[in-house]
Amino acid sequence: MEKFTDKDPETKSPDIVAENIEQLKEIFPEAFTEGKIDFEVLKQLLGGAVDEREEKYGLNWHGKRNARLIALTPSTGTLRPCPEESVDWEKTQNLMIEGDNLEVLKLLQKSYARKVKLIYIDPPYNTGNDFVYPDDFQDNIKNYLMRTGQMESDGRKNSSNTEASGRWHTDWLNMMYPRLRLARNLLSDTGVICVSIGDEELYNLKFIMNEVFGEENFRNAIALRRYDKNLSRQFMEFGLNSLSVGFEYVLVYCKSSNATLNPIFREASEERQASGYWKGFWNAPDRPTMRFSLLGVTPQSGQWKWKEETALEAVANYQEFIDRYSGSETLEAYWERTGKVKKFIRRNPAGQGANKGVEHWIPPSDGILRSSNWTDLLASSPLTALGIPFDNPKSIEMLQLLIQFTTYDGDIILDFFAGSGTTGHAVMNQNVTDSGNRRYILVQLPEMLDHDNNDQKVVADFCDKLGKPRNIAEICKERLRRAGKKIREEHPMFTGDIGFRVFKLDSSNIRAWEPDRDNLATTLEEHAEHLKTDRTEQDILFELLLKLGPDLTVPIEEKSITGKTVYSIGAGTLLVCLATEISEQEVEALALGIVEWYEELKPAGETQVVFRDSAFADDVAKTNLTAILQQYGLENVRSI
Repeated sequence: MEKFTDKDPETKSPDIVAENIEQLKEIFPEAFTEGKIDFEVLKQLLGGAVDEREEKYGLNWHGKRNARLIALTPSTGTLRPCPEESVDWEKTQNLMIEGDNLEVLKLLQKSYARKVKLIYIDPPYNTGNDFVYPDDFQDNIKNYLMRTGQMESDGRKNSSNTEASGRWHTDWLNMMYPRLRLARNLLSDTGVICVSIGDEELYNLKFIMNEVFGEENFRNAIALRRYDKNLSRQFMEFGLNSLSVGFEYVLVYCKSSNATLNPIFREASEERQASGYWKGFWNAPDRPTMRFSLLGVTPQSGQWKWKEETALEAVANYQEFIDRYSGSETLEAYWERTGKVKKFIRRNPAGQGANKGVEHWIPPSDGILRSSNWTDLLASSPLTALGIPFDNPKSIEMLQLLIQFTTYDGDIILDFFAGSGTTGHAVMNQNVTDSGNRRYILVQLPEMLDHDNNDQKVVADFCDKLGKPRNIAEICKERLRRAGKKIREEHPMFTGDIGFRVFKLDSSNIRAWEPDRDNLATTLEEHAEHLKTDRTEQDILFELLLKLGPDLTVPIEEKSITGKTVYSIGAGTLLVCLATEISEQEVEALALGIVEWYEELKPAGETQVVFRDSAFADDVAKTNLTAILQQYGLENVRSI
């Protein structure tokens, strides 16, 4: 029975560097010599694709290399479950995670890699007043716990990022870059990321998004209207010689060219509806604006405009069109013979030229297809309906449109700058609207609220009234509770998920070897127990899920076998017994009971069995239990 230690890959988040090297080795084995990359050979294999110019187009800043390394460094932390702060813990598929989003993104890599359909984030805009979190390359878990007041601080304080620091843009870029790199790994191949931003860092954000997601995967920049401040506030913020900032933006990028976006409409004016939507949409000549870059339509494929009768004829006579052109031969043979590509099968057979045919046909509607101009919407909206005094939360209407635009039923939506929880609220609302079953994962730093700060005092008082700690993560959880309750009251027939599981970032449950040179005897005594003594079985169980890969909402069954609690996770793919004592006399009965349950469950894949290492009286008991399990086909047995 092999023991998990804090050095094992299974007890850390994925080693992205090692994974990258393995992928490179698979593609270019000849570029490796004695396990190391021979870059000269690699450059030869890549031919002209290597850019060796000293001066290159791109964005560089002090700390970029370190920011890249931070993204590649595995996390040794864990997420501790908090059922008492959750709603519908046993049934819900939603997650609200309290912690530093850099570490949380690392910890989610195994369970959620390539599973997220939409990432929406509203990061700090770097206005000079907002908090930009400083990362620590050496020990970010310790850094996080100190900065959020969960362990004794070494004097470091949280502060706003101001132009006076001399590193205004640099600090912001160093925060954003590693998070975006990690986020990309979580997106599915057809996934989309949408990032809200203001004028302050719009162009810098676009540069790093181009680098991380590929310039070719940029879809659009959506413009939204900012809240109109009163005149005195405008003068105070912008001065007499400036215009107030009227817009915010959402940059839209896809993971790959395979991503498709749903057409969304806004209601046409009464005048336009009276004149006939077909007439307004189809009759004018081709214009570049009708290609709708939001839908990923290129000028080559075109969103060409038809007359109404032409459109209806092409759709109604589609099969006739195929027969007329291909005769008795197959479509594949016709395409090969004529050199035509598959997309032309939708073109109108009777017409000539671009305006007489179409590949992407959008049926008539009583609305108008949205462009990237969303200035009919405000970027933020108040939470007065829920009685939460949070300043300028994101517009729930805007979030619902993005969800309609990018997702389908059953998709996962991630927001790792969750703020007050607008994304989670919008997911629940959209599920009510279309009877969907989308899931959300929210991540929010427990950023402390300063009661002496006039801008934060009201929110801090609200936390005091709730009897909760003064931080933004508590506001997020309270909003989700109230929003879910309101949905249930207003839509009693809705049976969808309005709950959420709360997890909190912490150091690993596995005790790291940290010897005290002045008192080695005490150190040895403290490390006799491999797991931290202040952690629960549930803490350890969910760390196993994070490190071994199952979803954090996967069903968990319990069964008592010879008085020991055994957990089945993922229908038996993982069996865990964390009993603190297993005697030699109990070994056989426990092992046979686990085998019997395993045979009942009939898991689809290989099953891993995990025990608490310190539970065994001696190595004989451990060896005997392992031998019995392996005799019945349970080969993968580990201890923690």
